[in-house]
Amino acid sequence: MDDVVQSLIKLDNLEELYEVTGEFDIVTLLSAKDIEEFRDVLKNKIMKIKGVKSTVSSVVLKAYKGPRCLDEQDKVGEPQKAKPSRQ
Repeated sequence: MDDVVQSLIKLDNLEELYEVTGEFDIVTLLSAKDIEEFRDVLKNKIMKIKGVKSTVSSVVLKAYKGPRCLDEQDKVGEPQKAKPSRQ
């Protein structure tokens, strides 16, 4: 597993990497500008790492809490304020 971790760490798209318990050994968070870039990283980089047997992917649709929340007003349970539009 150490070789897989060292290979993953070298990926430019890698944001976070965790060793975990349960069904999987490793959980990563990757960034990609679009689904085509994500597919390329998965197919041509991650799946070619010796020791990677399979992957399970999920796409984040919206972050409600954490470092990837861009707008503090978007937190769950907080009232939304109207945002002025630019013309």
